[in-house]
Amino acid sequence: MKPASEATLKRVYAMAFAKVYPLYIAKAEKKGRTKDEVDEVIRWLTGYTQSKLGTQVKKQTNFETFFKEAPKLNPSRKLITGMICGVRVEEIEDPIMREVRYLDKLIDELAKGRPMEKIKRQAK
Repeated sequence: MKPASEATLKRVYAMAFAKVYPLYIAKAEKKGRTKDEVDEVIRWLTGYTQSKLGTQVKKQTNFETFFKEAPKLNPSRKLITGMICGVRVEEIEDPIMREVRYLDKLIDELAKGRPMEKIKRQAK
């Protein structure tokens, strides 16, 4: 798989999580899901508490910092597979870009009506 260009990585790394967060919520709500469910997915992936998630949004933290400061990335996130934006998430080499795409994939699954217990994967 062709790695993302340096320009793409820099652009995504610098993007404020707070700019994308309302888009995640809007996507979910458009399909009958809730902000609370979006937050639950983000907390599952990153280990942030609800208050710390709110702090990251208020601080306009960029994606790179958001994932580097994540309290405990869920080890089960590596069970997330499939395509997002035409790329297999499990094949993304750059670690921060992979985390961003994991989150995109989880939000897509939420919006598509997948049950929360399946979105929040469990190691067997």
